[in-house]
Amino acid sequence: MTEALNADGFGLYVHWPFCQAKCPYCDFNSHVAATIDQTRWLDAYLSEIKRVSSEVSDRVLTSIFFGGGTPSLMPPDTVGRVIEAARAAWPRANDLEITLEANPTSTEAGRFRGFRDAGVNRVSVGLQSLRDEDLKRLGRLHSAAEGRSAFLLAREVFPRVSFDLIYARQFQTLADWRAELTEALTLAADHLSLYQLTIEPGTAFGDRFARGRLSGLIDDDLGAEMYDLTQELCMANGLPAYEVSNHASDMAQSRHNLIYWRGGDYAGIGPGAHGRLTLGGIRHATETELSPIGWLDRLTRDGTGESQRSVLSLREQAEEYAMMALRLTEGLDRQRFSRMNGSDFKADTLLHLEELGMIAVTPTRIRATVEGRRLLNAVLRDLLAD
Repeated sequence: MTEALNADGFGLYVHWPFCQAKCPYCDFNSHVAATIDQTRWLDAYLSEIKRVSSEVSDRVLTSIFFGGGTPSLMPPDTVGRVIEAARAAWPRANDLEITLEANPTSTEAGRFRGFRDAGVNRVSVGLQSLRDEDLKRLGRLHSAAEGRSAFLLAREVFPRVSFDLIYARQFQTLADWRAELTEALTLAADHLSLYQLTIEPGTAFGDRFARGRLSGLIDDDLGAEMYDLTQELCMANGLPAYEVSNHASDMAQSRHNLIYWRGGDYAGIGPGAHGRLTLGGIRHATETELSPIGWLDRLTRDGTGESQRSVLSLREQAEEYAMMALRLTEGLDRQRFSRMNGSDFKADTLLHLEELGMIAVTPTRIRATVEGRRLLNAVLRDLLAD
């Protein structure tokens, strides 16, 4: 059983909820705080690692991911202590991937060497744009020059690097995106995360949009053209898409995110973190308190930061596996889906979607095509219809 569970890897996600400022497009669980009790936060993370590892002590740890928020605001010593505790808590892969998300302000960039010395071997830099005007619209605190400088430093310090860009931004043209992405591809990253701007309810952008005060948004047709251009340019530069929004050179894919997309197990600690844990052959979904202070108080009071743990039915597992695995160019394992679902997908649905060019079907796998990944929600709706 353990060998089968470890086939997709086992990851630890550590959520650091604090940022210097809240970006208007962001719907992540992030908060601005005047003061942070660093000792209390470190003790909380160490306590959660001890608690979770007592339940799944035999899993082989293949990835640690510090997300947020802005984890590059964490003291490097705190990061190092968390890594040390995780290494002690689980058997670990020889090539353990340890990723930290970073914002490219000059202050944080200067801390890169401290994070490397703490054990981080992969960094993901939130550039978001290489244009100053757009960075201001996105509420970012760094300039384009600071972003480039921070990334070049990261490339010197860490063996593996990635950066994020948002496209389909306000007032952006196809020619604008072609020029910016072409420039980005010269920075010699081995991994890029390229996301279309989405307007999420509950964000500052969402509020402005609801009041009709968010100008310059592009239409769906232009967004589709930008998506297609992204696939074309990245492929031509040796960074093909391995997931809807993620591109990498060979062997440089994010191992942590592959755990999610392949349906593996992972522990989530910190406010707002989710997890998937298989215990006694039963798969559970875990959630934690969203409020940073609420999470700390719950942990102090109850000895756990979890706010909810629920058993996932086989049907729920099958649906989740399909929704995640079809984001990947490698697609999903039909036999695995059938074991969870009790049956394969409907033959007539597969034939229909294949004729439309949305999926590619073999006896063992189903893959979404480039067009299918662009319309993945509609493809999944048809595949998972009762």
